[in-house]
Amino acid sequence: MARFPSTEQGVVELAQRMIAGLTEHSADFPTVTAVSVQAPLDDYMEKKNAYEDAKSLVSTTLEEKDAALAVLIDMMKTDLKKAEIDVGEDSPKLTESGWGPRAEPQPTTVPGCPTELDPVAEGTGLIWLKWKKPAADTGGPVRNYIIERRQQGTDGQFGPWSRVDTTYNCEFNLTNQPAGVKLEYRVRASNIAGESIPSNTISVVLP
Repeated sequence: MARFPSTEQGVVELAQRMIAGLTEHSADFPTVTAVSVQAPLDDYMEKKNAYEDAKSLVSTTLEEKDAALAVLIDMMKTDLKKAEIDVGEDSPKLTESGWGPRAEPQPTTVPGCPTELDPVAEGTGLIWLKWKKPAADTGGPVRNYIIERRQQGTDGQFGPWSRVDTTYNCEFNLTNQPAGVKLEYRVRASNIAGESIPSNTISVVLP
């Protein structure tokens, strides 16, 4: 047995087929008439068309509202800039315009320490490093990361740390690295206030 449709469009299509079939074969269905389906279908179609018209009107009204808001914002920003010029150094007077003086710039602090530095891949003369950014409450915003390296000498002692590259991301692929010697890497976070303390140090010997 056929199943009654579960979608709105399916119901409409079935109603239309019923009306056509009952009209053409009315003698076979003496207790059912096409009129009984046609009337509620017509009512539905009328309400549907009104709904679609309303949606179209709402869409147009929304676009007009957004356009008007954009004009309002532009005018407000222009007038506030003029007001700032009008009061000059006496910025507290801006409160009289419903606005207010600009907030004093806050000093930037040194970023927190990057964590969990890890060599996720190694190859001939290359190493892919990955780390986690500093915790949000440990310092100022990070502008970039500084990758540092030092190399073990033939006497077993490590030389000084040197900067090998910088990146804006929390991972970096270093190439053309010394092979066959012990290397140590670490990462610092940096911004205009300075550099963080270094991350954990990792040691590798590249092929």
